[in-house]
Amino acid sequence: MRISFCGAAKLVTGSCYYIETENRKFLIDCGMFQGEKSELNFEPFPFDPRDLDFVIITHSHIDHIGRLPLLFKNGFNGSIFATSATADLMEIMLKDSAHIQELESKWQNKKRQRKGLVPIKPLYTVEDTLRIPEYIIKSPYDRWIVIDENIHVMFKDAGHLLGSSIIILKIKEKNNEILITFSGDLGNYNIPIIRDYEYIDYTDYLIIESTYGDRLHDKTEEIKKLYDIIINTVKKGGNVIIPAFSVGRAQEILYLLNYYIDIEKRKELSNMEIYLDSPLAKEALEIYEKHKECYDEEAINLLGQDIDILRFNNLYTTSSAEESMALNDKNGIVIISSSGMCEAGRIKHHLKHNIWKDTTSIVFVGYQAEGTLGRKILDNAKKVRIFGEEMVVKAKVYNLTGLSGHADIAGLINWVKNIKNGVSKKIFITHGEEKASENFKKEMEKLFNVSVLIPDLFEKVEL
Repeated sequence: MRISFCGAAKLVTGSCYYIETENRKFLIDCGMFQGEKSELNFEPFPFDPRDLDFVIITHSHIDHIGRLPLLFKNGFNGSIFATSATADLMEIMLKDSAHIQELESKWQNKKRQRKGLVPIKPLYTVEDTLRIPEYIIKSPYDRWIVIDENIHVMFKDAGHLLGSSIIILKIKEKNNEILITFSGDLGNYNIPIIRDYEYIDYTDYLIIESTYGDRLHDKTEEIKKLYDIIINTVKKGGNVIIPAFSVGRAQEILYLLNYYIDIEKRKELSNMEIYLDSPLAKEALEIYEKHKECYDEEAINLLGQDIDILRFNNLYTTSSAEESMALNDKNGIVIISSSGMCEAGRIKHHLKHNIWKDTTSIVFVGYQAEGTLGRKILDNAKKVRIFGEEMVVKAKVYNLTGLSGHADIAGLINWVKNIKNGVSKKIFITHGEEKASENFKKEMEKLFNVSVLIPDLFEKVEL
């Protein structure tokens, strides 16, 4: 048996693991590269999609599903296994991703035409995404799914996003049975709305993420800081710009603004205009409300008190481009918009109209990959280029990592320590920048008397 690390190896995006057994070839995730590695999205897959039997998806963020339509364009026609909530979110996420790429290529081609260059095509179109739902097999948590007599899969709640999963594979080969566990993205402790991650009993091989493998979160203080930033900025007539992933982070921020506030701050916030400027996030709200089976005890209790956890009186949602553009004429408001790393979507327009103002506050609440616009702003760039125009950065920039959907180093260690009977053979550390992965590797070597490896991108390993 062999595993190839076709993404998220010594970097955070592009999650994709190619597994070859005696009789089967399949993937765990098929994500899009973002930031400085985004050019890899246009490179051929290091395997033939026509040879794949099936794909298993951990969750519906684009860095885990974003290249699925390319598989189909290149001849794949197998099944996709995912939880029900992941399947529903995947449908709207892929359509939105395709729409953004169509718009981006159209904009790029106007520039290329003026230079006499050959037009470029989007990675895929909305039409390319329409056939995918019919191939999805919706799978429950905590039950062995029989793919064939030699391969079984179980989904465990990863606590990262609605429907997110830890994947456990039970594979029989040459009279041996082994367990391979993919952590997926493990959730931060006590994320709003959804349950915390589940533990596993045992595994032979562990492939685990390390996004925050070198830092700790302070969630309680970060929430207080978020309220203070909003209140102080709006009082001075400035806008608060919050880049947020449309699915997951946007809903969690709404929950925090709606519920996790003391009475006095609730009164102050209730007089402010808060805008969710993302059609995708608006669609995702409905899917969140549909899948209450993923909610944690606190959210269910609030629903029992007839509290609408994701909608409130001073929350406004936008749909049309005209409604979004109208926000540029407003001051003293909060705008939650996507994409979370500021690489595409409406957030770039809001940054263009606000980043040069010293009254603006930009609040990052999620991971910013190397090479992205969000990372450049976060790294204190004095100037950034947005839509081809160089802009000075005068806005105040905040990084509230405690609100991240990823477990910190303590959360990762806690999950591994609670593997009841441990890891018997090998640990692979992925989905992290090198510094974070190296730090996490040292921690894993303290806990387990097994080999711990950080694979290179496209490295192949025999199991």
